[in-house]
Amino acid sequence: TRFPMYLRKVIQNNCERGLFQEVFPGQGAEEQLAALLEPGRPPVTAYCGFDPTADSLHVGHLPAVAALLHFQRAGHNVVAVVGGATARLGDPSGRLRAREPLAAERVRDNARALRLCLWRLFENHRRLLWAGGPGLGRAEVLDNARWLGRRPLLGFLCGAGGRLRMGTLLSRQGCRERLRSAEGMSLAEFVYPALQAYDFLHLHRRRGCRVQLGGADQMGNIMSGYELVTKMTGTDVFGITVPLITSTTGDKLGKTAGNAVWLNRDKTSPFELYQFFVRQQDNIVEKYLKLFTFLPLEEIAHIMEMHAKEPEKWGPQKRLAAEVTKLVHGTEGLESAKRCTRALYYSSVEALEAMSDQELQELFKQAPSAELVLEPGMSVLDLCRKANAIQDGPSGYQKITDGGVSVNGIRVTNPETVLILGQHILKNGVSLLRVGKKNYYIIKWLQL
Repeated sequence: TRFPMYLRKVIQNNCERGLFQEVFPGQGAEEQLAALLEPGRPPVTAYCGFDPTADSLHVGHLPAVAALLHFQRAGHNVVAVVGGATARLGDPSGRLRAREPLAAERVRDNARALRLCLWRLFENHRRLLWAGGPGLGRAEVLDNARWLGRRPLLGFLCGAGGRLRMGTLLSRQGCRERLRSAEGMSLAEFVYPALQAYDFLHLHRRRGCRVQLGGADQMGNIMSGYELVTKMTGTDVFGITVPLITSTTGDKLGKTAGNAVWLNRDKTSPFELYQFFVRQQDNIVEKYLKLFTFLPLEEIAHIMEMHAKEPEKWGPQKRLAAEVTKLVHGTEGLESAKRCTRALYYSSVEALEAMSDQELQELFKQAPSAELVLEPGMSVLDLCRKANAIQDGPSGYQKITDGGVSVNGIRVTNPETVLILGQHILKNGVSLLRVGKKNYYIIKWLQL
């Protein structure tokens, strides 16, 4: 889609970034939306919904979050809606079978976690990625259980239900495929688009919302919202889709596919998130810099030019990882990710000494841990045996002499080497023991 120049200026060149894929209702919508967003006019409100089917957002949600933030950066107001009501039904979009139903208490817990996650993203963006000044629009996080949960069924059907056409709902490809399948489609799933449409109507009436954002697989639901709002209010409203993030095999990233990279620390650590983006290949990293960061397009072009000259430095990947980790986990999370990277891949003793217990557990999730008391003359062999890291007898002894054991990244080949404070035992009272290539043990020393 080719946007007029003033629209491109307002929304930070998101057409060139690839962040905005399609504008609904189609022919002429770009010009109408451009006029609505023209500088000097009152701020517009845009919203996007996030159903709490899990207790965290994931990387697949980031394009929608970034789209909201770009609207906010252009001075417009944004609303993130957590679907505390709609998640009880389950969105059928793009699904071959119905979702497993979630208990009401589980949905409430998930919704609370998603609200906190969204607020953290908004706040990290405001504090760390916004240059300051009065131009940033207002951000809100709401839960549609506040209005859908109190809406009587008969009143809903007589009001919004009377304006939505069955033919339109039945004509959508996803609906047709499900109705032809052996499992069919439940009434709860069928009315999901109507409830999401009502979100748009409610936000239009209460917040003056004119734009709905959603993933490329949400166009059917966006069309329902457009139909309901225009029929009940006569106001021109718009929908914008953002791209879906897929794996190298083409599968959509998310909980259902089992390949989600989560945005909550207790599910995916800052180090793991950082490494996910550092490992991106050259053929995708420029696209991700445009989608996931707020770097000017000119700066991204310069980063890619430098990468062409010095590809071994992985400059774009490291910048991408740093920008996303900062948005998701803040400056502290980014520093934690870099510290863990230095400790694991560069055997940095300084990084190991600075690591917290939480970081050690995140970095070495499967590693056994042991609490030991340092005894006079205690050797590396004693340490390995007390940690149950080697077998008793000659085979364990030989494991060390063969170079298969390291302490804090330093290989030890003499089993009788006496443990030394500051070398084998770090200032934070921790030793990281490695046996073989991947078997780590975290040792916490008591009474030092």
